[in-house]
Amino acid sequence: MTSFEAELVEITQHNCQQLFAWVVLPNHYHQLVHTSNIQALLKTLGQLHGRSSYHWNLEEGSRGRQVWYRVAETAIKSERHFYATFNYVLHNAVRHGYVERWQDWPYSNAAQYLETVGREAAMQRWHEYPLLDYGKDWDPPEM
Repeated sequence: MTSFEAELVEITQHNCQQLFAWVVLPNHYHQLVHTSNIQALLKTLGQLHGRSSYHWNLEEGSRGRQVWYRVAETAIKSERHFYATFNYVLHNAVRHGYVERWQDWPYSNAAQYLETVGREAAMQRWHEYPLLDYGKDWDPPEM
């Protein structure tokens, strides 16, 4: 996952004006980005999906197995939508039970975010922009 995360972040930073938040989990990932060319980003991500699927299937002797199922992009509609999405992305490892605190998951920028804005500001944003049912059906079923 470390090498996939590094390549994902590099590709995204190369194709976007800004990468705000990301998390990579064993069976999916999320990113919050600003890009003026979503088609170029999606094409590059598709190439990453192809390369990683090929290598992982080769390693596991599962040639032909589908690794990546879909990609979805959603335009951010408001400040509230942005911060709810931001919280959703960074909370994903906690939501799926991998860790109890955002900053404990090594495959995200949560620790960096908390270090930059501080715990108090992060908690204020968390309470001001709660998740509620946000993103309820986005993630694939657990493996």
